[in-house]
Amino acid sequence: MKQISHQFLLSAVALAVLALGAWAQGGDETHIANSSQLKFGGAPYLPACLTMAPEHGDPSKGAFTLLLKFTSGCSVPMHWHTSAEELMLVSGSGKVLMQDGKSSTIDRGGFVYIPAKHPHAFTCATTCTAFLSGDAAFDIHYVDKSGNEIPAEQALSAAKSKSAAKKNVI
Repeated sequence: MKQISHQFLLSAVALAVLALGAWAQGGDETHIANSSQLKFGGAPYLPACLTMAPEHGDPSKGAFTLLLKFTSGCSVPMHWHTSAEELMLVSGSGKVLMQDGKSSTIDRGGFVYIPAKHPHAFTCATTCTAFLSGDAAFDIHYVDKSGNEIPAEQALSAAKSKSAAKKNVI
């Protein structure tokens, strides 16, 4: 339990740092930003193949929109979020896998809505760019095959091992 609490503390700190350049959410101000103004960074609780930049809101405090960049083959292991999630793929193609085994392939312009607390995984088959929005502070809870919550380090090391094994297959 302490490991998971530590994971959330790291998550909040990393997202707060990323959000420093983001505009405050809500209010009556218009927000316009070009990609050249964005500051991409990673987070210790996400795969290293994924970087993100806040577009609007502060993901450590409430509703947000992030721009995500995935390298080809990047995979986010099975997980869930406290809030609902909306993802729109700007470029590339990816696969969404739900815990019940159902999967869907999405490509440029594809949209995914996942209700709160629904375990899922995401893999980019090619280099991908996507917008991710949530209606509450961002968090991520990794789960094992049985649906039990596991620390980020365990989930990410298992995903890294699978990716390395695939690369070694001829």
